[in-house]
Amino acid sequence: MDHVSTFDHHHCVVISGCSGSGKSTLLEVLARRGHAVVPEAGRRVVQQELAAGGKALPWVDLGMFLQQVLALAVDDFMAHRYAPHLVFFDRSVVDAVTGLEHLGIAAGMAAVDCRYHATVFLSPPWPEIYVADAERRHDFAAAKAEYERLCAVYPRLGYRVVTLPQCDAGARADWLLEVLANPTLRPMR
Repeated sequence: MDHVSTFDHHHCVVISGCSGSGKSTLLEVLARRGHAVVPEAGRRVVQQELAAGGKALPWVDLGMFLQQVLALAVDDFMAHRYAPHLVFFDRSVVDAVTGLEHLGIAAGMAAVDCRYHATVFLSPPWPEIYVADAERRHDFAAAKAEYERLCAVYPRLGYRVVTLPQCDAGARADWLLEVLANPTLRPMR
C-alpha cells in the first residue's frame, strides 16, 4: 500500500481514527449544519448482518466483515466522488484495506484508486468517552491498536494527517472547518 496517486477528490473529506473517540458525534454536528455526511460503512454492515442473522460480523468472521465494509466504502466513494460540495466520510476505503491487510488478506488497489481530500482528520484515543455497545464489541486496546495502524498508513499513502482536538463536538466541527478553509493553520493540541 505504498503507492501515492496524484489525483485527489478534494471535496471527499475523511474523518477516521480510534473507535469510540467521537467521530460519529462530530459527523452528526456537521450534518446538522447542512454538510453532506456518509455514515460509517462498518456500522451499516453490522446493522444489516444483525438484522439478517448474517455472519459478516467483526466478532464472528472479521475477514468477511471487512470485505463487505470495503465493498460498501468503495460504493460510497464512487457515489460521492464528483459531488460539487464537501462530503464528510466516517472512515474510508483506507480503513477497510488497513484492517484486511492486518489480517493478511490482500485488498488490491482500492486504497490507491479511491483518493480522498489530501488532509485526513484522525480522532485520537479518548478513553474518557469510549463506550462499547451492541455494534462495537471490541475493547479500548483493540481500538487504540487500529488507530496506530491508521496513523502509519495514511501518511504512507500521501495524505496529510491532522489530529482532531479532544473537545466538544461543536468546537471540533468549527476547528475542522477552519483547518479546511485555511490549510496552513497549525493544528491545535
